[in-house]
Amino acid sequence: TVKLRILNNSIRLRLTRNEVDTLNEEGLVKAHTDFPGDRDFHYVVEASPAAVKPGAFFSDRVMTVRLPDTTVRNWATTDEVSIRARQLLDGGETLSILVEKDFQCLTEREDEDESDMFPHPQAGDGESC
Repeated sequence: TVKLRILNNSIRLRLTRNEVDTLNEEGLVKAHTDFPGDRDFHYVVEASPAAVKPGAFFSDRVMTVRLPDTTVRNWATTDEVSIRARQLLDGGETLSILVEKDFQCLTEREDEDESDMFPHPQAGDGESC
């Protein structure tokens, strides 16, 4: 499922091969996290023909990262690793957005299924995660 990392004004999402294909073909991938008290947080990556540039939006417990569909198509069908963007916030600060292909780790991890991840480009170079 889509991996999400948030650090201050930075959002990073990692997508598996199937998720990249789904985003390219259907225009949407989503995931959620449940919390006690019947609360949940949803996060969505959307390919949109109306989007001119990448942007992130938050409403009703849902974070949506919207990407131009032409950008997604190019990213999904090439060796391009990531889609990067910076979005200006109301207070003058910026939000960093990174959507990337999820690579297999260079060292095996116990109890982690990496069968749907992209082959690591440095596999065989002696590099480690």
